Amino acid sequence: MIDVRRLRILRELADHGTIAAAAGALHLTPSAVSQQLASLSRETGVQLVEPDGRRVRLTDAAQVLLGHAHVVFAQLEQAEVDLARHAEGHVTTIRIGAFPTALAALVAPVTSALRDAEPPVTVHALEADERTCFAQLAEGQLDVAISVELPGAPQLDGPRFHRQPLLTDVLDAALPAHHPLACEPAIELSQLAGADWVIGSPGTSCHDIVLVACATVGFTPRAVHHTSDWASVASLVREGDSVALIPRLAQTLVPADVVLVPLQGSTAARHVFAATRRGNHTAPTTRRALEQLTAAAAAAAAVSPAGP
Repeated sequence: MIDVRRLRILRELADHGTIAAAAGALHLTPSAVSQQLASLSRETGVQLVEPDGRRVRLTDAAQVLLGHAHVVFAQLEQAEVDLARHAEGHVTTIRIGAFPTALAALVAPVTSALRDAEPPVTVHALEADERTCFAQLAEGQLDVAISVELPGAPQLDGPRFHRQPLLTDVLDAALPAHHPLACEPAIELSQLAGADWVIGSPGTSCHDIVLVACATVGFTPRAVHHTSDWASVASLVREGDSVALIPRLAQTLVPADVVLVPLQGSTAARHVFAATRRGNHTAPTTRRALEQLTAAAAAAAAVSPAGP
């Protein structure tokens, strides 16, 4: 019989890449992780790891076992869901992690909607980075993670996470009121090629989205300011001659004297989705949260400040 606890260690090793990192995530010593992997190898009768420089890598046999581990843990999540269905009429809780603008536009309405529902649900909202929230989800620190499409994000039909699309958060040009293009109903992104720019901090999703969008039309933005705080972006645009791209979920933070102009033919957008652990997505509380998040996303898309 394969020990499920050892399967978890194998999965953490696959997630973190080194025995030391997996040990840290599991609050174990590296030697304990190595011993458990050796025991799992004996249980299965196959070699699970092999040296790869100073690291180790999973063997092909380990990858096969890992695929089964995803199914096992999803089924255990489903077992908890089925047991929870027997406990009705009590206040339940759910932890939702999201980046700041999604917290304000999506999670906040869901918090009140679920609190006032029957049976009531208490939402614990946490700010969570778009790139690291999936580790928090895997470790059980979050029940739902809201993120955007980026390298390393869970795939739509992946074995470990369930994904639910929420909305396409379009980015519009933000211009100072005196900018010569501020009176236009729409502009081409290429018209801003010679401008000074405010863009997100390097390593953030909005930094990458802006660079990719500008590269698509043939230029690299001349960044003079870097910040991922949208109120600060708007202030820097208003007080200087810089321009920026601001997503519509964040445009409630933009003062009236900063002009928002839609972009013609641009693909600049954040594709926002909710992720849960596979198996847990059918839990009554999680399902209700996903339904409310979908409704909040539809409402947010319908009142986008700049409009299409």
